[in-house]
Amino acid sequence: MLPTTAQITGGGHLSVGGCDLVQLARDWGTPLYVFDEETLRGQCRAFLEGFRARYPNTSVAYAAKAYLGRALAGIIAQEGLDLDVVSGGELAIAASVNFPRERIHFHGNNKSEQELAEALDYGIARVIVDNLHELHLLNGLAQGRGIRQRILLRVSPGVDPHTHRLTTTGITDVKFGISIVTGQAEHAVRQALDTPGVELVGLHVHLGSPIFETEPFAEAVDVVFDFAAKMRAAYGFELQEFSPGGGFAVNYTDENNAPSPDEYAEIICSHVTAGCKKYGLSNPRMFIEPGRSIVARACVALYTVGSSKDIPDVRRYVSVDGGMADNIRPALYESRYEAIVANKPLEARSEKVTIAGKYCESGDALIRDIDLPSLEPGDVLVTPAAGAYALAMASNYNASLRPAVVLASNGEAKLMRRRETYEDLLRADVWPLE
Repeated sequence: MLPTTAQITGGGHLSVGGCDLVQLARDWGTPLYVFDEETLRGQCRAFLEGFRARYPNTSVAYAAKAYLGRALAGIIAQEGLDLDVVSGGELAIAASVNFPRERIHFHGNNKSEQELAEALDYGIARVIVDNLHELHLLNGLAQGRGIRQRILLRVSPGVDPHTHRLTTTGITDVKFGISIVTGQAEHAVRQALDTPGVELVGLHVHLGSPIFETEPFAEAVDVVFDFAAKMRAAYGFELQEFSPGGGFAVNYTDENNAPSPDEYAEIICSHVTAGCKKYGLSNPRMFIEPGRSIVARACVALYTVGSSKDIPDVRRYVSVDGGMADNIRPALYESRYEAIVANKPLEARSEKVTIAGKYCESGDALIRDIDLPSLEPGDVLVTPAAGAYALAMASNYNASLRPAVVLASNGEAKLMRRRETYEDLLRADVWPLE
């Protein structure tokens, strides 16, 4: 769960990227999110190498929804990954660091006309079309610019990935994609082929996240390739590109057992190759979309311990200076995290506590019933695997300030994102009213 560079210093503190986490908390304040550059780059390379070793014509597109900032986008670009964006804002971040336009894919179930126009004007490589309304909008915008935009259709294969109901996206009853089972995907293929402003080059699926099993990917590949073969026979559609999406799991707790990038690659690549042979299809270009599995382990969150509350024979609550405003996942998904005390990582875990956040919700608990060393005000609590979806879904609830983010490498910490200020909170408000 911890970054690959995690160590215990001579002074008995936890360090990441050669940086003492207790000192970082003092220098930058808490809550603080610390990315380890070595782990981050290592995960990018593990997915590229794992998939290309088994299926050379593979691209890896980082799913920006997990978390995107300008520094992170720059690292992703340096590592040779593509970028999967889902909003005009994510596209703007990418454009601000001159992310290569030919390596950007645009997802989303309700892209606005403005967002699609911005994507076309930036010249992105692919739009992943989610529905016929979007197809109509995109066609008009593309024709108005005298271009044909390359697209993939996002189809729903009706495959259950056995993950949380709120993060399942490959079944029929879900807002994403066009169902194969209902016949709507066939209609969409036919219409896309007849739409002059787009060029249909492939099919895309995304089953959900996090997916700890590999078999759902195999099942989805077979469903989609069977569908592609039928569309070729009926309408002459050629599957030039294919994406099985992402959703690859990570280890949040000791009980988790997430497959490695190589294990995901083995099941997906072997079934793509077998599917091409089975249905007589040419091997398509493939791109996968890891997000969580690139950034989660690469980052830890730091909090400072404050007050506590003991309820005899019930529970001990220990509060920290963050919570659901910087990490809503435990409240939203009942997500579970582990924790380490950075200033006493080797002490015995002698008490069971619930780590409470500081926000005005009874549901604001980061970790329920965890064994930790005896906690005191001023201790620095670390939650591993914090890089995915915490920062991306952070808010200003209770008018709180979103945390600073730093990048640790070779004993040096560089600021990736400064902590917000009260001035930031007020900047968009209009007062007095005009």
